[in-house]
Amino acid sequence: MDIRKQVFLGLMVAMAVAIGFIETMIPLPVPLPGARLGLSNVVILTTIVVFGPKEGFVVAILKSVLLMLVTGNVTSFFYSGTGALLSSVAMIVSLKTIKSASLIGISFIGSFFHNIGQIATAIVMVHNMGLLAYLPLLLLLGLFTGYFVGLAASYASRHLEKIGVRL
Repeated sequence: MDIRKQVFLGLMVAMAVAIGFIETMIPLPVPLPGARLGLSNVVILTTIVVFGPKEGFVVAILKSVLLMLVTGNVTSFFYSGTGALLSSVAMIVSLKTIKSASLIGISFIGSFFHNIGQIATAIVMVHNMGLLAYLPLLLLLGLFTGYFVGLAASYASRHLEKIGVRL
């Protein structure tokens, strides 16, 4: 891997962590415990599209680990880490298999699997299947955030390719 690509990927990780950290301070207009806007997923989806699936997966994992170290919230790491793993794999597989899908559609898929991962983690940690009742609310919120993430990632990836950042 050349130095230019390493620098860009380092910047992508830094942006994802910074956005994720700032996002923890943004209150949602609806009271859903643990729900976030997922704005740092713009960086992850853009990385997958512009730099490749392996690089996007690494950025997603590093974001979760570094955000845990920055915030000191280990419990949150299990939820976000599982969600990041599942959503990254789902977006990568979707991009490879659904050639006609837009980045908004890919982001919807990522949002869906992120929420599935978080609920599965919560059920395992709390030993309460009743948490499945919370899933429809998360999926509904995921429609709105998934749309925005996909749209922003589409603009960002087009701009990066336009200025010649495709590595």
